[in-house]
Amino acid sequence: MTNNSRSKSSPNEAELPNDAAEQSVAAIDLGSNSFHLVIGRVTHGHITIIDRLRDPVRLAAGLDDSGRLDEEVVERAIASLERFGQRIQNVPRQNIRAVGTNTLRRIRHAPGHFLSRARRALGVPIEVLPGPEEARLIYLGVAHDLSDDAGRRLVIDIGGGSTELVLGERFEPALVDSLQMGCVSYMRFFPDGKITARAFKNADTAARLELHPIEAVYRKTSWVECIGASGTIRACAAILEANRWSEGAITLEGLRRLRKAIVAAGQTDAIALEGLSTPDRAAVLPAGVAVLEALFRSLRIERMLASEFALREGLLYDLVGRIGHEDVRERTILAMSARYQVDRDQALRVENTAMSLFRAVRQDWSLDPQSARSLAWACALHEIGLTISHAGYHKHGHYLLANSSMPGFSREDQSLLATLVRGHRRRLPTELFDALPPFHREQAWKLCLLLRLAARLNRGRSHRGLPKLEVRGRERGLILEFPEGWLERHPLTRADMESERLRLRKGGFELKVK
Repeated sequence: MTNNSRSKSSPNEAELPNDAAEQSVAAIDLGSNSFHLVIGRVTHGHITIIDRLRDPVRLAAGLDDSGRLDEEVVERAIASLERFGQRIQNVPRQNIRAVGTNTLRRIRHAPGHFLSRARRALGVPIEVLPGPEEARLIYLGVAHDLSDDAGRRLVIDIGGGSTELVLGERFEPALVDSLQMGCVSYMRFFPDGKITARAFKNADTAARLELHPIEAVYRKTSWVECIGASGTIRACAAILEANRWSEGAITLEGLRRLRKAIVAAGQTDAIALEGLSTPDRAAVLPAGVAVLEALFRSLRIERMLASEFALREGLLYDLVGRIGHEDVRERTILAMSARYQVDRDQALRVENTAMSLFRAVRQDWSLDPQSARSLAWACALHEIGLTISHAGYHKHGHYLLANSSMPGFSREDQSLLATLVRGHRRRLPTELFDALPPFHREQAWKLCLLLRLAARLNRGRSHRGLPKLEVRGRERGLILEFPEGWLERHPLTRADMESERLRLRKGGFELKVK
């Protein structure tokens, strides 16, 4: 592998689209090791970081084998989020993104309970990121910390519970992997903080096994530079530099020296190395070094530079892109529509009808303006399952959307989209709506009703417009009024509306058609 030096912009300032308005933005990263808050100000096309907070919550350490979070760790996490919530009170709500990573993906025992408490403490919704989406955002953050040169980069982030790897060029990732190894989860090889050469070997073996399925792909792909993100990698870089075990970058020889020094300490609370800035980092340093050394050996990395940017900075840039109408989610929807050969004309007809219904009932139903975008995306992909079979195509569509890699979408947003597509015809799947997070569940069924009606009303796939409808929302249903005599002249639509009325009644909703 060849590696060139990079020209790094200031960690407090980097270029953004010029049309981004001057405003405050905030990103909260609920990591498996630490919780991070970053607040920035967008001014004249740049982000300036104005504040950072970090709490070493160690969420992963409180997760048992059954997926249950220890109550002491939960209380520590809630206290941290209450502090973060106070700090972001003056940031516009729509300019805040809070995300959870590996540990929140692994919670199995009443995950909604913790997320509900966490959301109340923080004051904003919390998205759980799929592994590939976490990797994409990390890459986006790191890419903004680098010179905008062409050339393939390997970006690696060692988190508390997982390690993300991304190969990409400029701001576009090409290959993404998320592996189940991290600096907190791998401390199981060092019980009670005891450090031995045998423990290091066992952790290295486990990491090498985790890397084995992907190492051949990365080995045969050249890159210009390898960049490391996250606190673990930055800590290793600082220690190596302070002790002169490497010059300007992390190397395998430097990691060997670091491992030897850690083993000599014998216990995590006895680690006292020049360059180790925070005592809490020592508690997970052995596992982090073991994972990092395994990465160097398995992928044949010669040299790694450490970036100051990571997931939270990537969140800021992604958020500013959304504010400036440069949303990667739009590209994802268009790409999936093309890949599965969706009838774009029909999707647009359904979308136009659904959005007209949305505007009519928005006040009656207190619909969140942001939910209009979810409805539009569901319209764009509601027939995606036809690529498999017409029979049960709404079920096929649900499967594709629930299990595909969708850049830009959190796990909750992806589940919402899949549920809307699953529910747009035939039986209303109330069990899927009940499984959605509370902040989606409240409006999901309303969006689904609008999508169902829009699809029914455009069943004929005709370019001729629909009549002007009078629409009113009720607490658990809709009133739909057609022009006098129109339904009599269109018996198929009348039959469809009657069928829809009966199906919705079984789901606990009322549709009145006049």
